[in-house]
Amino acid sequence: MPSDPLVAQHVLEFPGGYTRTTGPVIGRFLSELRARRIVGVRTAEGRVLVPPLEYDPATGEPVTGEYVEVGPAGTVTTSAWVDEPLDGHPLDRPFAWALIRLDGAGTDLLHAVEAENPKALAPGTRVWPVWRDSPTGHITDISHFAPEVTRIVSGVRAEYRLQAGGALRVFLEGVERGVLLGSRCEQCEKVYVPLRLACPECGNNLPDTLELPDTGTITTFAINNLPDPRAPEVPFVSAYILLDGADIPMIALIGDVPAHEVRQGMRVRAVWVPESERTASMANIRWFAPTGEPDVELA
Repeated sequence: MPSDPLVAQHVLEFPGGYTRTTGPVIGRFLSELRARRIVGVRTAEGRVLVPPLEYDPATGEPVTGEYVEVGPAGTVTTSAWVDEPLDGHPLDRPFAWALIRLDGAGTDLLHAVEAENPKALAPGTRVWPVWRDSPTGHITDISHFAPEVTRIVSGVRAEYRLQAGGALRVFLEGVERGVLLGSRCEQCEKVYVPLRLACPECGNNLPDTLELPDTGTITTFAINNLPDPRAPEVPFVSAYILLDGADIPMIALIGDVPAHEVRQGMRVRAVWVPESERTASMANIRWFAPTGEPDVELA
């Protein structure tokens, strides 16, 4: 950008820095900061001024000389967001200038607060000071304030093994052979699939094992729009299927038909993986597909 001949740049600088005495009140405040403590001074009316002043701004009377440790935490009363920090700002990333009422103080302290975004610094937000590693007795001994920790993110991972036993093992071994096994209750006269050892209704043992066909009727279904590695496409349909001869439906995927064409009463048949690829797993059935038979009218 070409320089403007009518603009003159000037620099005012004190070599070695501008030195001034602090006085007993501010000196005490800065000395306490060096020790990582924040103090205020009490007025004759009992209010605690932070930072401390030599005179009460409300009455003009000298303060009592009674120093009171405050904070270190406080509450944001108001703030102004800085999206693009300038040279000389306390942080090189977006932050806010905030007025902070430290616990025990009667006035607000102006300081920088680091937050994720302006909405994270609503009035009433609790903040804590972040201290520099080597305090020297300056207001910048507090690098900045940060919001109180109100949540943490913890990694959660659990490894465990499930071993199929009893009825489930027999059922899955049947699926590996390409058959679906169920149980019949002699008292309730109901057929359950997958295979069970006890009747969930009356509690009787279920000694009879039945081989059921892999055809059935959709009793109810849901259209899913989130990806699933087992599904043929998105959207896909998961449905409860009442196998022929069973009294309890089982859940499975529906494929080879557009999701919007799936309906209650639709007749379906299991689509099996090739026999050479089968294991003791329900993954042997890719999904159920329409048979083309007329729909069944459900009660």
